[in-house]
Amino acid sequence: MPAVPWILLLLLALAACSRSDPETALRGSVASLQAALEQRDAAAMQQHLAEDFIGNGGLDRDGARRLAAMYLLRHRDIGITTGPLEVEMAAEHATVRFTAMLRGGSGRALPDAAQVYDVETGWRLDDGDWKLASARWAPAL
Repeated sequence: MPAVPWILLLLLALAACSRSDPETALRGSVASLQAALEQRDAAAMQQHLAEDFIGNGGLDRDGARRLAAMYLLRHRDIGITTGPLEVEMAAEHATVRFTAMLRGGSGRALPDAAQVYDVETGWRLDDGDWKLASARWAPAL
């Protein structure tokens, strides 16, 4: 057999192996959203939200950006620690549940504020990217 078909088969096999499965891509989107917030970038955070995003109390996409910006203005340093992600996958939708601790501070060793939340998020595959379509959160008991 000529060398060219073997090279093509090898390249196709490598391309198939390098594709991430939908859950891996979704987990990457969750991590990227968290990183945007920790890097104090409300605009980058908003890029992860679907155009029709809806949150607690009817919070829309622009409201979520304003809420994040307000928290970023209030606290010089922020941190988000999430518990294990519980992921339920469907064809082009997913639900991700987790516990998150949100911390804010002024640069001292201890945070000025901290709160633990139970979070449920709904994600939608949009042009090959996972977008956050909905989020509900409540203080953890």
